[in-house]
Amino acid sequence: MTTTLETQTNGRTVPSDAERLTALRRMKRLATGLLVVAAAVFAVSFALQDEIPWLAYVRAAAEGAMVGAIADWFAVTALFRHPLGLPIPHTAIIPTRKNEIGASLGAFVEHEFLSDDVVLGKLRSIGISHRLGGWLATPANAERLTAEASVAGRGLLALLGDDDVEDVIERLARRHLFEPEWAPSIGRVGARLVAADQQRAAVDALLAKAEDWLEAHPEAFGSMVSDRLPRWVPGFVDRFVDDRASREVLAFVRAVQADPRHPLREAIDRYLADLADALQHDPTTIARVETLKAELLASPRLREFAGEAWANVKETLEAALADPSSDLRTSLRSAVIEVGTRLESDEMLAAKVDDWATDAAAYVVRTYRHEVAGVITETVERWDAAETTRKLELQVGRDLQFIRINGTVVGALAGVAIYTLATGLHALF
Repeated sequence: MTTTLETQTNGRTVPSDAERLTALRRMKRLATGLLVVAAAVFAVSFALQDEIPWLAYVRAAAEGAMVGAIADWFAVTALFRHPLGLPIPHTAIIPTRKNEIGASLGAFVEHEFLSDDVVLGKLRSIGISHRLGGWLATPANAERLTAEASVAGRGLLALLGDDDVEDVIERLARRHLFEPEWAPSIGRVGARLVAADQQRAAVDALLAKAEDWLEAHPEAFGSMVSDRLPRWVPGFVDRFVDDRASREVLAFVRAVQADPRHPLREAIDRYLADLADALQHDPTTIARVETLKAELLASPRLREFAGEAWANVKETLEAALADPSSDLRTSLRSAVIEVGTRLESDEMLAAKVDDWATDAAAYVVRTYRHEVAGVITETVERWDAAETTRKLELQVGRDLQFIRINGTVVGALAGVAIYTLATGLHALF
């Protein structure tokens, strides 16, 4: 079933096959009608030319018109089929030479339409980056692109098997986290942190927490001391010792906090520096860390971690992609609009994008233009000869009928001109 208007090209409507067939039949009837009229005029003028001499000119015009009409009918018909069904050589050109025409068409497209000069010249002239930027900078287009990307992303998540993804996560974790030795890497990072005094912030945080706890629980620390005194010591001594110990420890913690050069801080720094060095160079320390790593690697918790990580990521992504107001989709829309705005306003970026697109197109054209032309050739070869003839005749047949009409008119003019010239020369000689 054909539609009235199949499509639009550059603002022009393209007729359907049914409309083309109607127009072709109309033009065929017109061209054939002119031939019949010329034949009728010829018959009448030929019969009466002896009685009415000037009809000889009419007869010559009609005769030329018939000759022109028949000759052009033969030429047009010979393109698509054998005239009158007779297997005359060099007729039915399209069905008999369909494959050669397809090959020629493919070669023509390859060398004329897909040449570097044509493709690159067109790309440079249209300003890809500015057009793309203007399209992306429009909020409605950005929303549409984001929505389509979200649908594609959700589809991809649905296609990914959970077990397969978990295997990938586990393999990546084993390869990049567990296969390398941990101790030297930890030691190098620790050495850099100690050298930059980055550990002081952690020590300060621990001291602050210790001070807060001691202030909130003085009795808890005190009982730890009094419980170790002999039983015969009086109770008031226990309370005195507990209170004294709590206050001394709290004062010590505050002193360490207040003094950046406190011996405890320096002791901690030395310990951390020694530990970082041992992690890098001491075989015993390195072996202990590797043992700990091996125990962790053998734990089934690693597989559980991979599954939980993927499940959480998948659930979060699906929810974010499905919700138009999610932070993810909002960020994507904003990013698309920002890219479009930059492409419109940033000439340097636009030039880079144009160069990249042109280079990419040049690579594709140089690499695949023969394959594109081959598609045309192979497609034409697969077409049925009768169907190909019918389609081509629908496309150009109506215009070819004008050849028949023009041939009729030109033949008439040529006939009367030749007859007039011959008559004049006969009269002179």
